[in-house]
Amino acid sequence: MKSVPQATSLRRAPIQRRSAERLTRILDACADLLDEVGYDALSTRAVALRAGVPIGSVYRFFGNKRAMADALAERNLERFTERVTRRLSESQSESESESEGEGEGEGGWRAAMDVVLDEYLDMKRTAPGFSLVDFGNQIPVGARYAEPNHRVADRLTDLLSAYLEREPDEELRRMFLIAVETADTLVHLAFRVAPEGDEKIIEEMRELLRAYLGRVLD
Repeated sequence: MKSVPQATSLRRAPIQRRSAERLTRILDACADLLDEVGYDALSTRAVALRAGVPIGSVYRFFGNKRAMADALAERNLERFTERVTRRLSESQSESESESEGEGEGEGGWRAAMDVVLDEYLDMKRTAPGFSLVDFGNQIPVGARYAEPNHRVADRLTDLLSAYLEREPDEELRRMFLIAVETADTLVHLAFRVAPEGDEKIIEEMRELLRAYLGRVLD
């Protein structure tokens, strides 16, 4: 099963295919309703009605709407990871034959950083409910030690350390956490300024991250 939230946000993890499909419908309905009515007006009953499932099916997975939003955020992170992994694999295959004649400074981690940012921005623009929930940053969920940006930074560290051929040590985790916190703040600013994200702010963010990451990764 792809993009199923981690069991920590679920009362019961789906085992059978039918149960997993029902969970997917519930989260899809939650995402659509977040765009339509916002978090405050969201209700488990409305989600059940939109998903076409009994209200008991919603409560089988979630105790309340906050747990549902948490699961949606976790699914977003899983989908984001899948998209970044696929893009990196594709770009690595395409560039292997060209990389010998290019300086490593213009490819490598810079190309990986662009993939991460591009996929995040695309989800910000197109994924239902993402503008409110993304990875949990807009609606605080979970305990403080599991803050969303820590989860994102840890996921990127584990994903990109192999791509960068570096050990996922504390220095790399701290660096990615700072980069994620910076990108999170500036991307939200860009989307407050313009509905599709202010391009000038986004480009300034890319330059800022390149300068910061370059101190360690060059």
